[in-house]
Amino acid sequence: MGFVVVGVDGSEGSMAALRVAAEEARSRSARLRIVVAWHIPLAVYTDGLPPPDEITSDLQETAQGIAKQAEEAVPAGVDFEVRLREGQPQDVLLEEGEGAEVLVVGSRGLGAFSRLVLGSVSQHVSHHATCPVVIVPPTDTEDRKGLQADR
Repeated sequence: MGFVVVGVDGSEGSMAALRVAAEEARSRSARLRIVVAWHIPLAVYTDGLPPPDEITSDLQETAQGIAKQAEEAVPAGVDFEVRLREGQPQDVLLEEGEGAEVLVVGSRGLGAFSRLVLGSVSQHVSHHATCPVVIVPPTDTEDRKGLQADR
């Protein structure tokens, strides 16, 4: 049995990607692999020391919450697994996508630059993946939010 990979970060775009990936998995009779990547920003490291344990715990808890939200959104009858991984999202997705039938990502996630048409993760993945990539465009709701934020 093959598998379909989707990256989820809790954004509306990633939840739209999850819906598309679930449908792809169903149509291919494949397993859905939901990937939630988390990492500690470099700004948290001070004087070369690792960040306090509570920062790591908070990031892991947030990732677990996103994973639970994604699990609840998977349509009935779709076989799936969830993988929580520490690392840069684009690197984790490329690793998890090795051997996949398709890798699905939203065009924009929770990054700081809402005006970008294509986010840095989706752009990186589209250039370096070893499998086909589907980039799900933003919904009308996301477009309106982006326009309001740009004003």
